[in-house]
Amino acid sequence: MKKFFSFLRPAPPIEEIQDQAEVKKKYQYWRWRTFYGMYVGYAFYYFSRKSFTFAMPGLIQDLGFTKGDLGILASILSLSYGASKFLSGIVSDRSNPRFFMGIGLILTGILNFLFGFSSSIFFFALFWGLNGYFQGFGWPPCARLLTHWYSQKERGTWWGFWNSSHSVGGALIPLVAGCCCKFLGWRYAMFIPGSLCIMVGFFLINRLRDTPRSLGLPPIEKFKNDYPAQKVGEEKDLNPKKILFDHVLKNKTMWILAISYFFVYIVRIAIGDWSALYLVETKGYDTLAAAACVFWFEIGGILGSLVAGWASDKVFKGKRVPVCILFSAAVLIALLAFWNTPALMPLIDSALMFSIGFFIFGPQMLVGMIPAELAGKKAAGAATGFVGLVAYIGAATAGYPLGLISDHFGWKGFFLAIGVGGILSVLLLLPVIRVGGHSKDEPEALIDNDDDDPTIEVEPSN
Repeated sequence: MKKFFSFLRPAPPIEEIQDQAEVKKKYQYWRWRTFYGMYVGYAFYYFSRKSFTFAMPGLIQDLGFTKGDLGILASILSLSYGASKFLSGIVSDRSNPRFFMGIGLILTGILNFLFGFSSSIFFFALFWGLNGYFQGFGWPPCARLLTHWYSQKERGTWWGFWNSSHSVGGALIPLVAGCCCKFLGWRYAMFIPGSLCIMVGFFLINRLRDTPRSLGLPPIEKFKNDYPAQKVGEEKDLNPKKILFDHVLKNKTMWILAISYFFVYIVRIAIGDWSALYLVETKGYDTLAAAACVFWFEIGGILGSLVAGWASDKVFKGKRVPVCILFSAAVLIALLAFWNTPALMPLIDSALMFSIGFFIFGPQMLVGMIPAELAGKKAAGAATGFVGLVAYIGAATAGYPLGLISDHFGWKGFFLAIGVGGILSVLLLLPVIRVGGHSKDEPEALIDNDDDDPTIEVEPSN
């Protein structure tokens, strides 16, 4: 059995290429190939995750579900996804992202098909929960690849570009699923995205590789002469349990970031999942027109991720938290305006959805990125998996609990709840505003051992 799953293990390092011209050429080729591979792959992870959102009105109309019922399904996906993000984050640090990410996407596509064939709440919950679990196979491999292939001074920009992938997926799925619901029925809003995800999963397996050292290239810090500013400690042989507890769970900064991420995700998921239904019920839009407005939420997210990543690199010199605070504060203003606009004003609603997306996807990207930099390359998956788990408990809160709030207190209660969440996300980030930054000097103790050696590079914060 171990031999059967041996392809999931990290690719071993090979002898380093000494010809610097060849190193430069190969690095340029593989960085772009790695980037567009995981960019396309993660965009389609969103296809198989967000398809349900646009099937919601059909489920209410055809099967008589309430918003509370739909909230249960949304919460189940968020909880299973968050748990998987945490567990797969630990495993992915010891796995080959090429297969880990590709197989996960194939399985989520299959589960979209199974969901589309179902009609009972039990099977909806079963298949959507399993979909959430395999959704967790997408993020940790990307965190591993981004920390291995892109250096400290440039990582915010590259991570921002990559983070826009799920906005691309999120922008396309309203159009695809909206057309499917309008012309073919809600079940095809599951079938068509599912089939696309299966194909793209095989594309990922073809395109991706593991770390630079597995291709005979030097570590990215050496290639770019760019080393992190965090204090570097003595390297030790650590098993995954040691990495998790000593370098993630005992780090107070990780906990502050994780709890702030909880509230960021309440806002982000609440708007992403419920805004189409809000526009239909409150402002008189049909399903396709509401989906078109949600499209602009994701387009705003693309630009917001790019601007936030660039600003954290160039303006704040590697300090990500100030950007998160500024963007999170701006979200509150945009939410207030969206809540109070009159009915059937699609241009204004689209502009406000764009603004909310622009400002919420900045902190969504950066708060998830900071733990990977704090923990170091060898624990990036575990660190991002931990904060991701807490974030998706927040996402689950944006499901069933917000569904109940909407049922009992109307949309006013909905907007007040997410507004409080937005305020708390800002307040929690203030104590860690100075975290991060660049360093010009090579730390003496920074050694990039073989990628299958479970070592850690950065001391945990006290």
